[in-house]
Amino acid sequence: MEDLNRNDMTVQTEAALLVAVILPSSTNDPRDPIGELRALVRAAGGDVVDEMLAKRRQINPGYYVGSGKAKEIARRAKANDVDVVIFDNDLTPGQIRDLEEVIERKVIDRSELILDIFAAHARTNESRIQVELAQLEYTYPRLRHMWTHLSRIAGGAASSAGGIGTRGPGEKQIETDRRLVQKRVSFLKRKIAAIDKRKIRQIASRSKAFCAALVGYTNAGKSTLMRLLTGADIYVADQLFATLDTKTRRWAVEGNQPVLLSDSVGFIRDLPHHLVASFRATLEEAIHSDLLIHVADASSPRVEHQIAAVDKVLDELDCHPERQILVLNKIDDINDPTVMTVLRRKYPDALELSALTGQGADKLAEFVSDLSLGSTVRVVLQANCGNGRLMQYIAQHAQVEKQTYNDSTAEIIAVMPTDKVNMLSAFGDDITVTAC
Repeated sequence: MEDLNRNDMTVQTEAALLVAVILPSSTNDPRDPIGELRALVRAAGGDVVDEMLAKRRQINPGYYVGSGKAKEIARRAKANDVDVVIFDNDLTPGQIRDLEEVIERKVIDRSELILDIFAAHARTNESRIQVELAQLEYTYPRLRHMWTHLSRIAGGAASSAGGIGTRGPGEKQIETDRRLVQKRVSFLKRKIAAIDKRKIRQIASRSKAFCAALVGYTNAGKSTLMRLLTGADIYVADQLFATLDTKTRRWAVEGNQPVLLSDSVGFIRDLPHHLVASFRATLEEAIHSDLLIHVADASSPRVEHQIAAVDKVLDELDCHPERQILVLNKIDDINDPTVMTVLRRKYPDALELSALTGQGADKLAEFVSDLSLGSTVRVVLQANCGNGRLMQYIAQHAQVEKQTYNDSTAEIIAVMPTDKVNMLSAFGDDITVTAC
């Protein structure tokens, strides 16, 4: 086996056999049905040594696949010296147990794989709490089939001769484990609720600023776009789920209107429900933003399905900002002009850009600038030069065209949002404002 050194931790690379069961309702890419699962396994540090595809009209209750296919998986797993068999489907605890008995290898499903990647990539205390909660809620109904020790009896007549420490009320170990999991889940939910409240307070404190949030399918280029627009030194990698923690940075757009831009975790098709629920606190930035910037990888052959998958998760989160814009990213990777023709016809209001080269970013900045300013008016403002609070307010909320001084009086010609002009009277009675 090969060892990978990550963050001073030695991680053993496991040889994996991938299995995708294609049902009539499946949303897998018909050109490469296992492509996304392959990318997920590599993001988890696995080594793909074999792949299998099975088409079925309906699920087999016992093995998910048929018994014949299960035996074929077992033969190929043995022939390729496989450590783990990974399904691109969600399996029940009983199906995992039955498959492991036939295959004699560890079997995991799509949800467990995604949770494992999230656990490996979680960097902050907040994201670790959210991942742990999602993992426990996934694990709880599977406890009975996970460990052979869970069928033991801890105490009672069966173990009366077992010696010190074995005498007790006769409680099964699985019941003890379940209580421990439930207690930990309750504790983590309380911590996430506190994080949620803190996030909402933080967002409310930014009410003076226009807030925009980047959302999109994983690896669509959100972090690269964030770095381009804000200059933020954030981690960028060509892998799934490189970003788990929301980052907010100031974005200098035209008009001097403060804009705060937030990056967020990437979405994926069939994202585990528990994970979506657990990461709601992280996604508060998107839920409460003034503008949602949906970044899509225009070069992906599955871009339409990816856009639909993101919209589905946003629906689960009840995330419906009044203003939303679709951005078709990675246009520099498109060599066939007919691809863009089809996308323009499908999404006529979308903006096109390359976060890597910067092409088209100016149009996005102009769009956001116009939105952040809202309804504007050009005014001539006269006030005392010593009114520091007023001068600071104008610097934050106005696009100053000309500024002249006469003794202690300042005359400023500026473009301001109408609602901000209406607030000027609060800074003193010696202020005159005239539209021009």
